[in-house]
Amino acid sequence: MGKHRAPDADPTDFDEATSALVDVTGEYAVDAAHTRIGIRARHAMVTTVRGSFTDFAGTAYLDAQHPPSSSVTLRIATASIDTGQGDRDAHLRSADFLDVETFPEIVFTSTRVEQVDEDVYTVTGDLTIRDTTRPVAVDFTLTGSAKDPFGNTRVGFEGALAIRRSDWGLTWNTPLDTGGVLVSDRIQIEFDVSAVRTT
Repeated sequence: MGKHRAPDADPTDFDEATSALVDVTGEYAVDAAHTRIGIRARHAMVTTVRGSFTDFAGTAYLDAQHPPSSSVTLRIATASIDTGQGDRDAHLRSADFLDVETFPEIVFTSTRVEQVDEDVYTVTGDLTIRDTTRPVAVDFTLTGSAKDPFGNTRVGFEGALAIRRSDWGLTWNTPLDTGGVLVSDRIQIEFDVSAVRTT
């Protein structure tokens, strides 16, 4: 696995790890083709169902020298939920859950950005689901920055957010004969983001 260098090989003949850029300050747009927004929930108390949203857009301003000046906005099309099972996805789109006809978007707008470690930033903001807005905080790790082959400045971030869906009015459930419920109240939202600088 990987490339093995002969002892007398020229190092420039091989792909090397990308060095982080010194300054990534600027306006960015989320690259949807290289970004994943995933979800996880417990099902029937015994397994985890995973899925993702496939239609979303986001913008950010990153200030490397003064992180509190940074900001993020993300808009997710609720109808794009995809767990790989048609009937389940239809139920998630229905009024029992996301009610996509009435509430077509999930929106996150940051209110504060704080650097808490060398490559870790806590992004606090307002999360709106089904017209209910509540504050949340997500720890994002800067996973890399580079110039891509097309000359674009690109940055990557990873983060995860655990919420109780009932806090946003998603309360549908069915009790199990053996105790517990069919769908967990706790949902995890996962972010694996690639963004390209626009200015």
